[in-house]
Amino acid sequence: MLLLFGSVPDPSLPLTMGAVQRDGDVLVAEGRSFSRTQGTGAMISAALAVTTSLGLDPPYVLVAGDIGDGKGTKALFQYLTQNIVILSPQVLTLHYCLPIMGLLKKLCEAIGGCPQRPILIADAGGMYAAKGAGLAQEFDIFTPDTCEIAFLADPQATHPAYISHHLLASDASAVPEQIKTAFQLNSAAKLLLVKGKTDYVAIDGQIVATIDQPNVPTLEPIGGTGDTITGLVSALVYAGISHKEAAVMACQINRIAGQIAQPTPATKVRQVVDQFPMVLAQYYSQLTQPLAVQHI
Repeated sequence: MLLLFGSVPDPSLPLTMGAVQRDGDVLVAEGRSFSRTQGTGAMISAALAVTTSLGLDPPYVLVAGDIGDGKGTKALFQYLTQNIVILSPQVLTLHYCLPIMGLLKKLCEAIGGCPQRPILIADAGGMYAAKGAGLAQEFDIFTPDTCEIAFLADPQATHPAYISHHLLASDASAVPEQIKTAFQLNSAAKLLLVKGKTDYVAIDGQIVATIDQPNVPTLEPIGGTGDTITGLVSALVYAGISHKEAAVMACQINRIAGQIAQPTPATKVRQVVDQFPMVLAQYYSQLTQPLAVQHI
């Protein structure tokens, strides 16, 4: 099972657990629909595109509405902590949620009872909680953007809102050093996929690949294109691809799909996701031999 966990900004959505499918421009699980644009919905939509294209079981989702009061986040963690052993997912991805460190600690303790430890991936609030709770090294993959890697590299910050000003102000050229620092501080997962104008893949503090082609500048400001990378890498790992190769492929697929979508300032992330099946069909065999990657 690929299990994708996160909140959505819809207070009317109750805790929902089940296999996900697409119905037009919405996602549906357990008879309830929610947006596939931005945030958790974009991440899930990307993963679903991969599993459908590769003939795999669809992802299961654990989602709930949360507009900042924490009710949805608490319900999500409580449910997962109580049921993680029964569910025993092969891959578990934690995405948007309030970074409540105590709840993540309880979840990680419960994961210890699983017959087989799931591959753990985190982005956004799930990643913030892991770093703040000192549990980053329990995770296999983090997918930070350039601001979030500065957060991981800051020894004092427990949330990106509290990054030291000199780190927040640093440009993208600082990313390699921040990657190294994050690992030295034990604030990084085993593999980091840093998303940006140039994407970096690092294992145990060492950059093993960079991806900067195709360069699609108009893709950068589209909300949700970082979330799609998290969904892509989650599904590719679930498909049995090595963590490093899945990270590289996720970056390439996202970039190629963005190029095909010919984005403008009005483009929505769903228009990029809609290109994923074609990219996978046309490039999958080639992408397993990474293209346009500078190895370091």
